[in-house]
Amino acid sequence: MRSTLRPDAVLVQAVIAGALSFAHLHDLAEAAGQTGWKAWAYPISVDLLLVAAWHRLRSLRAAGAPARAAWTWFAVALAASLGANVATAGLLDLADVPNWLRILVAGWPALAFLGGTLLAHAPAPAAEASTEPEPPAVAEVVERETPAAPEPEAPPALPAVEPDTVPEPEPTAPAVTVPPALVAHARKVADDHRARTGSPIDNDTLRARLGVPPVMADAIAAQLA
Repeated sequence: MRSTLRPDAVLVQAVIAGALSFAHLHDLAEAAGQTGWKAWAYPISVDLLLVAAWHRLRSLRAAGAPARAAWTWFAVALAASLGANVATAGLLDLADVPNWLRILVAGWPALAFLGGTLLAHAPAPAAEASTEPEPPAVAEVVERETPAAPEPEAPPALPAVEPDTVPEPEPTAPAVTVPPALVAHARKVADDHRARTGSPIDNDTLRARLGVPPVMADAIAAQLA
């Protein structure tokens, strides 16, 4: 599929403004005594500091951290760019640049290096911890929703007989109430196991998947059968 290029007014305006600002910075640096490749390096240095400060400013604002240092270096780079644009507009004689301006232009590399280093090596803002509560485990849901099993009533007293003739009562398993939501979830787990393995899920696997006690797993398996 052929891509079509459409002119963007904002992009064109940004290119024009950047080119003009670049030329003004170059002319001012050259008038202040920085000739050759040094005059071309000054606009790059100013623009890079401006972009680095803006990028750092956006990162700090997104993280909710204070951004005073980033604002400071952004204002310094913006003042350098804007000052060059105003100075080359005819308000300053580029053939006779004052000494204070020569000092500012000559000291700019050290200032830009300091700002770029502080912006690049500043500690990253800490990510905000998630405030959403974690969903409770299945075992906790079972403990909250499952009512306590009723205690079995004591059997009636048997008449005194010989110890070897007393019949041992058969143990009875306490009744376990399974919440409908847990049964529905267990049914989904069993269906998924059958779809993946082709065989019904056993009690041990069901208990491990749900994280419930063996008695609860047996009761769930009985309802799924």
